[in-house]
Amino acid sequence: MTKTLSRRGFLAASAAMVGTSAVAQTAGSTEVEADISASVQRNVASFRSLDWQPYFSNLNKGAVLVDIQSRALHFWSEDQAVYKLFPTSVPLSEELTRKGRTAITRKVEGPSWAPTPSMKIRNPEWPDFIGPGPDNPLGTHALHLSWQYYRIHGTHDTRKIGRRSSNGCIGLYNEQIAELYNLTQVGTQVLLI
Repeated sequence: MTKTLSRRGFLAASAAMVGTSAVAQTAGSTEVEADISASVQRNVASFRSLDWQPYFSNLNKGAVLVDIQSRALHFWSEDQAVYKLFPTSVPLSEELTRKGRTAITRKVEGPSWAPTPSMKIRNPEWPDFIGPGPDNPLGTHALHLSWQYYRIHGTHDTRKIGRRSSNGCIGLYNEQIAELYNLTQVGTQVLLI
């Protein structure tokens, strides 16, 4: 018979544990942990590995697939030896979201940033330019796409990853954009779905 622990039971057990000595807590903690493990559902990430073939006809120069809904970026190398899956930030709204096929047109380490004209209209208080460094919203690396103003880039604000938080770009943790930067080349095909 599997033991389940209700929320009320968990809180009662927790309160009882707080009032007991360290020796008693250690002895009883295994039993409580077993009870909790039986009743708590594990948080399973929504990311899943994908095959490249439904999205691309070939892997010439590698391929990047950005899934806006799951907020994940997939990368396949040309020789299929490397597959990477990264969590991303995505645009704040549907009107800022661009979907379709594009390609990497330029790679920049230590990018500079300037707001687009529409960003400046929405946020006139924003600065006109920010050079490389910790205040730069593009993080440590940027992959320019063939669509004007759109990039896959890093971010120094790690709270943005996994959220709708960008003005159109796709954001990655700085460590992961550095890895993707090294794996991609000018001409790598990109699909946003």
